[in-house]
Amino acid sequence: MDLFTTTALSILAAGFFVGIVVGLTGMGGGALMTPALIFLGVGDAATVVTADLTAAAVYKTGGAAVHARKGSPNLTLAMWLIIGSVPMALLGPHLVAGLTDDPDELDYMLKMCIGFALLLAASTYALRLYINLRRIRSGVPDADPNPRIRPIPTLLVGALGGLLVGITSVGSGSVIMVALLMLYPGLSAVRLVGTDLVQAVPLVLAAAISNIALNGLDWDLLIPLVIGSVPGTLIGSTIAPRVPQSFIRRGIVVVLTMSGVALLDKAGWAPLGKEETHPMLIALVGIAMIVLVPLVWGLLRRHEGLPMFGAPTVAELEGEQQARDPDQRREASSQ
Repeated sequence: MDLFTTTALSILAAGFFVGIVVGLTGMGGGALMTPALIFLGVGDAATVVTADLTAAAVYKTGGAAVHARKGSPNLTLAMWLIIGSVPMALLGPHLVAGLTDDPDELDYMLKMCIGFALLLAASTYALRLYINLRRIRSGVPDADPNPRIRPIPTLLVGALGGLLVGITSVGSGSVIMVALLMLYPGLSAVRLVGTDLVQAVPLVLAAAISNIALNGLDWDLLIPLVIGSVPGTLIGSTIAPRVPQSFIRRGIVVVLTMSGVALLDKAGWAPLGKEETHPMLIALVGIAMIVLVPLVWGLLRRHEGLPMFGAPTVAELEGEQQARDPDQRREASSQ
């Protein structure tokens, strides 16, 4: 494979920049990488999903190993998630492929699924920030490293996440994370992230294996993707403490929403019209989100008795507050 073609370099660049965002925020890369590769036109949806899942299996394994060495994951919780997610990740691609023998129809269905999954990821990501805001304002419960496991709800969360990831490569770091926040509010931020990373490795591996069995693996896509994403993730993780997280995380909600709408438009979703794309509509959605996201977030803060802008910041909502002792948390919640 020639790594110096325009296509290979564009894939490498996409992997690098998405990797930086993943390292900065800890967000799953599928929600950003898959639409980026589809819009680059480097392959059909099935080929892109397969390559993205395979690349994710590489860099998620490293992140999970780091957390495992630190002892942060709740391995019992991760086990129940894996029991639910892995079978559905293996089954999901075959369910979609069994619906049609027409490659064009399959590409259409996958783009539709990914588009709606991106909108779901944007919603759950925003919900995750709001849940953390409510937790801090109501007094964060003492961290419970070993909460009582609720097997059935946890299995269902894993199954939903496995189905989404197996079909779209989206959902491992967004849908599952917010569900865990709701089920186990006492789980500290570091253990929550560590648990999600550990369960994500077999989940992504199972999804990748199932998609490879169906679609094969495009090495011309995978190799530059891995070469770009791995150093990008490392750089993002290194500079994360010095980067204003609030703007990045709000920006992710905007990007995911625009990408979801744009992908539905590209697929020819009927309400948007099948005969042509609507770039102005996508631009208007982006502008509206840029204006509305800070405004809505400010109003939610005011509803919780906080100023529209200020502490706690989005970065603190994502874990820094939970790292403090109880007296500091009570002081912060009264700001």
